[in-house]
Amino acid sequence: MPKNTDLTHPRDEIMQTMERIYRYRMTTTSGGNLSIREADGDTWISPARIDKGNLTRNDIVCVHADGSVNGTHRPSSEFPFHRAIYACRPDLRGIVHAHPVALVAFSICRALPNTRLFHQAHSVCGETGFAPYALPGSERLADHIATAFASGLNCVILENHGVVVGGDSLSHAYQRFEALEFAAKTIIKARLLGDVRYLTDTQLALAERRSVNLTASEAPSASSTERELRRQLCEFVRRGCRQRLLISTEGSFSARLDEDSFLITPSQQDRFTLDVNDLVLVRGDTCSGDSRPSRATLAHREIYRRHPDIKAVVFAHPVNATAFSVTNATLDARTIPESYIFLRDVARVPYGIQYQPDGPIAEYLSARSPAALLENDGVVVVGTSILDAFDRLEVLETTSEAIINSRLVGDITPMTGDVIDELKAAFLKE
Repeated sequence: MPKNTDLTHPRDEIMQTMERIYRYRMTTTSGGNLSIREADGDTWISPARIDKGNLTRNDIVCVHADGSVNGTHRPSSEFPFHRAIYACRPDLRGIVHAHPVALVAFSICRALPNTRLFHQAHSVCGETGFAPYALPGSERLADHIATAFASGLNCVILENHGVVVGGDSLSHAYQRFEALEFAAKTIIKARLLGDVRYLTDTQLALAERRSVNLTASEAPSASSTERELRRQLCEFVRRGCRQRLLISTEGSFSARLDEDSFLITPSQQDRFTLDVNDLVLVRGDTCSGDSRPSRATLAHREIYRRHPDIKAVVFAHPVNATAFSVTNATLDARTIPESYIFLRDVARVPYGIQYQPDGPIAEYLSARSPAALLENDGVVVVGTSILDAFDRLEVLETTSEAIINSRLVGDITPMTGDVIDELKAAFLKE
């Protein structure tokens, strides 16, 4: 679940969330609106016709339960559908409406992104609904959208318009919104590679049944080495979010502290907002910290146990590499020297291997095989440091994007065996 934001003023939460949506190019200067409903019935909402890339806290408008308005601007013209959603879904406290490119592509084709692409998208978003077109800002549009939400859906594609997503807080709605756009982007990229594979009920249940049975322990006094690793890990997780290699609900990153312990990102917390205190210390069969460790913790632990030379592990869902993971297309890293030097031969891991408690995921990775596709679950990359693992993740994603883009250019000419041998002799002496 999202972090508790009860102490953040709605003005600030709306401003900060809109800044994030705009920074990630998931809306335009004039497009989209956000709202928060308080327990007393007041609704805070972004204003009409104000630059979304330069929103301030004083721009946010409050519409009181009695209909009176406080603010220096008019509320968004889309306020009618926010009001209608809250009326039929009292469990919702936050709404995101925007026009992100991939979801707009679905909306103008009257299509729905299938969130069964991977378990996290389905778990976070559920099934997606559809609302027929009506004039923006009209009561008719409000009725169409509210009807979809009244059926229990939390994510609704608007015909020829965009998307509306609700949550039990604005941060929760944002996480659903981001995960749905990520799934839509991945589907579009994957269709350039071949047939897209979706998960069955049994496969989805396999992921949901995962558990991390570690004993809670008191955190020992942190050494300067641990403090530095915590700083670096948070820095690179945030960078990963900015680079769109990670999103708020998906991905785990860890760093080895010593032979038997490592630091790892927590479960069910927004990756972008993590700080050094949120990271969990895992030592053997125990964990310490105020947060629960990632549900991928046992996979990280087994990789470290079997490979003493590996110092950092990242499970991630960058769009282009993940597109390969949901199809049967081969990701051949023999494209440019950097790609092969950093990635070597990218392995493919059958679905569910990373969830198995006895750690077979470790068999697919090593210093000589540092990257692998996880079928319908993104990628895993290892390195000799946090920087090294992150660098490989970036190279994996840019290589994947180049290969996908090449499908629209011509036939790929991979580097020959002689070139690969030359690269190995010069850069991969083992």
